[in-house]
Amino acid sequence: MTQSIKSIRPFIGAKNFQVSRSFYRDLGFEEIILEPKLSLFSLQGTRFYLQDYYAKDWIDNTMIFMEVGNTDEFWKELIALQLNEKYEDVRLTPVRTMEWGKECFVHDPSGILWHFGEFFNDENK
Repeated sequence: MTQSIKSIRPFIGAKNFQVSRSFYRDLGFEEIILEPKLSLFSLQGTRFYLQDYYAKDWIDNTMIFMEVGNTDEFWKELIALQLNEKYEDVRLTPVRTMEWGKECFVHDPSGILWHFGEFFNDENK
C-alpha cells in the first residue's frame, strides 16, 4: 500500500447501549454521538465505534488490545474508578507479567474483553 494509514476504528456492540455508553465515559473516553444507535468514543487519539447492536457470539469473541505507557499505573487508575462496583457485569483482572510485557484485563458491561498493556521492547509491537 502506498497510502498513509491514519487510524483504525473497530466497531463493537453493546448488550445495553445506554449502560455501555456510560461505562466508556466513566473509563475516560469522550463520546461523540453520530446517530441514535451509534457513537464514536475517543481517548488520546484512540477511537472506536459503539453501536446499539448485540450478537452474543460476536460480543463473546471480541477482544481489543490497547497499549498504555505504564500498565501498573494504569491499573491503579482503573481500580480507583471502581467500575466493577458501579457496573454489574464488569470484571477486572490485575496486571500480569509475561516475557513480552505486562497487561491487565477489563470485561465491559457486555462482555467485551479489553487488554491494557505495555511491551518491554519494540520487537513485540
